[in-house]
Amino acid sequence: MAEPRVRVGVIGVGALGQHHARVYSELEGAELVGVYDHDRGRASEVAGRFGCPRFERLDELIAAAAAVSIAVPTVDHHAVGRLVLEAGKDVLLEKPIALRLDEADDLVALAAARGCVLQVGHIERFNPAAEALRRNAPEPRFIEVHRLAVFTPRSLDVDVVLDLMIHDLDLVLTLDSSKLVQVDAVGIPVLTPRVDIANARLRFASGLIANLTASRVSAERVRKFRAFSPRTYVSADFATREAQVYRLRASAQGGLPEIAVEQSAGEGEEPLRRELSAFLAAVHDRRPLVTGHDGRQALALALRVIEAMATSGTDA
Repeated sequence: MAEPRVRVGVIGVGALGQHHARVYSELEGAELVGVYDHDRGRASEVAGRFGCPRFERLDELIAAAAAVSIAVPTVDHHAVGRLVLEAGKDVLLEKPIALRLDEADDLVALAAARGCVLQVGHIERFNPAAEALRRNAPEPRFIEVHRLAVFTPRSLDVDVVLDLMIHDLDLVLTLDSSKLVQVDAVGIPVLTPRVDIANARLRFASGLIANLTASRVSAERVRKFRAFSPRTYVSADFATREAQVYRLRASAQGGLPEIAVEQSAGEGEEPLRRELSAFLAAVHDRRPLVTGHDGRQALALALRVIEAMATSGTDA
């Protein structure tokens, strides 16, 4: 039998939250009970577009929903997340999980105490290109990442590490769980008072070196993640949701080794739809694919990068 529809609400319907509302309005497993935003005009516009109520009060939306997506500014993640979890409701909290580790720890502990699902919105986990990475590069020795974005006036309450780089830091942690032994990082503000472009070089106990660059002031949009393993190279493009896998193979004729190329085509379903579908499934089976602990680990690594930038004297 089909699972019952989940009564879900969205808190924060800005640039990202509006798409949560859109996808929930389309998913068969969801009943979009309403949206809330401190900007009432914005909330009314989004509610009208997707055929759901706009709630005047946050507590009223929380009471009406069984599960909630939270897409408010990062500085408010802890306060809003705590309100929803205290009410015993399941939560999908956009990344990063919080601004500070103590806030993240509090949310993880509260979710456990209340028996609530806490899924963190690391959306690239649901990108087919990331799945190709995990499948074909389980033990990479070198990683090179470029995540570049054209400037937009969004997520300016945090720097580029917590805004963009954290996506790839989370993916690095899915590929290598060994201890982080060294972090070198530089970053500078360009168009905002916060760091807008950053580079980090990470060394892990396994021997993996990961070199990551993130910018929100680029002239072009780039989402490339390259992983190198012995005899295998994977190039993933998160924008197109495609990946190429290059493998070194012995020649059938006993001559020089050959390079075999495999193409992983992007799938039609958008990663956000896959992410929200996984959240609805977690409401039923209580097993989120990206846990609060996962979000906490990604935040811890991002804060290590930010600390290294400050130590280098290049973050201001």
